[in-house]
Parts: sequence; C-alpha cells; structure tokens
Amino acid sequence: MASLTVTGVRPWGGAPADLVFDGALISDVRPAGSAPVEGERIDGRGLLALPGFVNAHAHVDKSWWGKPWVSYGGVATTEGRIAHERAERDALGIPSIEVAEAVLREFIRHGTTATRSHVDVDLGLGLRGIEAVREAAANLGGAVEVEIVAFPQDGVLRRPGVLDLLDQAAAAGADRIGGIDPAGIDRDPVGQLDGLFAIAERRGVGLDIHLHDSGELGAFQYELIADRTVRTGLQGKVTVSHGFALGEVAPARQAQLLDRIAEAGISLATVAPVRSAPLPWPDLSARQIPVGLGTDGIRDLWSPYGDGDVLRIALGFARLHGLRADEELTTAVDLATRLGGSFAGRDRHDLAPGCRADVVLVDAENVPDALVRFRRGRW
Repeated sequence: MASLTVTGVRPWGGAPADLVFDGALISDVRPAGSAPVEGERIDGRGLLALPGFVNAHAHVDKSWWGKPWVSYGGVATTEGRIAHERAERDALGIPSIEVAEAVLREFIRHGTTATRSHVDVDLGLGLRGIEAVREAAANLGGAVEVEIVAFPQDGVLRRPGVLDLLDQAAAAGADRIGGIDPAGIDRDPVGQLDGLFAIAERRGVGLDIHLHDSGELGAFQYELIADRTVRTGLQGKVTVSHGFALGEVAPARQAQLLDRIAEAGISLATVAPVRSAPLPWPDLSARQIPVGLGTDGIRDLWSPYGDGDVLRIALGFARLHGLRADEELTTAVDLATRLGGSFAGRDRHDLAPGCRADVVLVDAENVPDALVRFRRGRW
C-alpha cells in the first residue's frame, strides 16, 4: 500500500486519532480529523486500537487444526508426549505447508502479526519442517512475521546427529536454535548446553531453551544457562521457555535466580498454564526481565487445547498472577503486544511513527475491558 489512513480510532484507549500508514510502516499518529486524508481511508468507528499481538512461543509446524478430530493418546509425561508424537505425526501429515499455513491463518484471525515458532528438527524430519513453515509464511504475504527456532523436540545428545542438524539449521538462516530439558531429557545438562552455546556463538544466532524440569533441578539449569550466556557474550539473545522451576522454589532462592537471570540478560516465555506455579511477577518486572506470552502448541499431539488467541493467554496470565487493578491488566496486554516485540526481532512494536503498520481494532471501552471481556469474532 502506498498510503492508508485509519481514522477515528483510540490508540490504547486514549483520545481519538488517525493512524497514517506509509507502506509497511506507521508514518503518523495525529488527532482525529486534524489533517486532510490522502490515499485510501478506513473508518475506525471509534474502536480501541492496539498493536498487533506477538505470540512469543508457538509450534506452528505440528497442529491438526482444520483436520478431523484427533483423540488424546499416549502417556501424559514429557517423554510420553514426545514418543506419542513421533509415532503419530506422519499419519497426520505433520509437518507440512498446509498445517503451518492453517495455524498462521488462525493467528491472523485473532490479531497476531508476529510470532516466534519452534519448529521440530530431528533425524526423521531433517530441516523439512523449517522449509514448510517458511513457505507457509511466504504464502501469506508477510501478514504475520515468523521468527524460527530450530527445535530438538526429542533431545539433543541422546540422538547422535541432532547437534549437526541444529548447526545446519543455524547456517541456513534459522533465527535461533532450541534446547529441551538438558537434565531431564538428555541427562547431561553440561553437555547439551555446551553444544548449543557453541553453535550459537559460532553462527551468531540466539537460543530458546524449553525447561520443564521442576524445583531445584530446574533452578540448577537456570544457573548453568546464565553462566554460559555471560561467558559467551550472548546477553540479550537467550530465552528460557516455560521455566516452571522459577515459580516453585523458595523466595530466597527465587531472588538469587532472578539476579542471575537479569545479569545474563535472559528473557522468559510463558504460556501461563493452569495449575502451574505463578512466576514471581513483581520481582521480574522490578528487574526489567523481559517476559513474552505464547500459545505453545495448538490442537496437536500434546494437547487438544488452544485456538491461537494470544489475548486469551494474556487473560490467563492475569488470572494466574492475581492481576486486578487497571494498570496491572493493561500490563498483561502490554506483554502480548509492545513488550513482546523483542520476541519477534522488533526493537519497537507500538502504535507510533516508525513502527510496523500493524493495528488491531477491538470493540472495547479500554484496555482492561479488552482483556477481560473475552469473546470470539471481536476483530
């Protein structure tokens, strides 16, 4: 588009404004009606305007969205889910361009314009999943930007050759490489992390490590990750996803871990699952530790739940952490929008000149109302 103006919207619930888009960027945010409109015009009808949602932790390569219902099966443990997925994924055509595109379209329908997606890389798949996700994103013409994490779902060291595949993925343009439970899955936390950090350092990519291990075992791995992040100079390029242990250890231990995480510039990604321990949110905020919200898998062989709505995840985060005041509820939406931009490679993500021309219009009185008044078909 050469020029487009969305008139009479309320950015973040403020005074009515006109948003002017020039190509892919916002060029101006001005008081509604304060200047003549040039080019194409869309009437914003006084709706609340937010930046596009950022899904900071997704798995768009392995959903059965849009396919016949798949009943839950297998064993309800991390190891059990991995084994079940490996046994059943081929029959569902996972991964494929069709699968990834269906999920990305659902993201867009719910207002998501950027996502970080973990994409399985293993000896049975090679880099086929990454290729499928890239083509699916290209088919959508840039409507949703996808940052790709090459993800070793079945472990790193216990499957010889996976480290080489991760290295190949990084060399071929993956934005990050992933890891998973260095202790719980590979049973060699030092070995897995040394291998991953060596690739990240050599290839100049980031890291995003799934950490499900709980309690003190998980806390110990946080320390190992922080140590290696500082040692390799990768501050600001490492994320721990899930990281349940941080909410499970005693307050004094939490404080110690948070100091290490902040020093290392590590960010956290959470899907705010029910029945999980709340993260020490006030302490995370005080230390300015970035937190991103994501949907995780959506109707996949791990779980039948999920619909791609990041605002629903923000609502779950707010409820899990006892957020009630307007400022707190607005912060939950912030995590899903402008504060989530760094999880999609964006330095700035807001309704401001110079930012990407992404806007979601919501029929709501204000930002807290948009969060708590959940309903389908609101866009």
